[in-house]
Amino acid sequence: MLETRAKVLLILSQDVLDRARVLAGKATTALKLPVSLQIVLRALLEEGLKRDGSPALLANIEGQAQAVRQRRGAARRAEAARSSRGPNSKRTTPGR
Repeated sequence: MLETRAKVLLILSQDVLDRARVLAGKATTALKLPVSLQIVLRALLEEGLKRDGSPALLANIEGQAQAVRQRRGAARRAEAARSSRGPNSKRTTPGR
């Protein structure tokens, strides 16, 4: 199963993380084996990838992609606004 490995940084909402932890606890109880959060997340990814044509999966992917696009756009606009002020612009907050 783990012939080739890659490290991935995964940022999740607290709600999703809590639900995955609950699932790990339920799996531990049902299987009478220790089930880590990593095992649960790996299994969810593998099972989700098997449903690549699912409308619900595609809708979830679209929503997350749109959210990332909006955040990146907002960050670019904020950076552009900061850089357009120039190095000699007066700050309203002291000492930064």
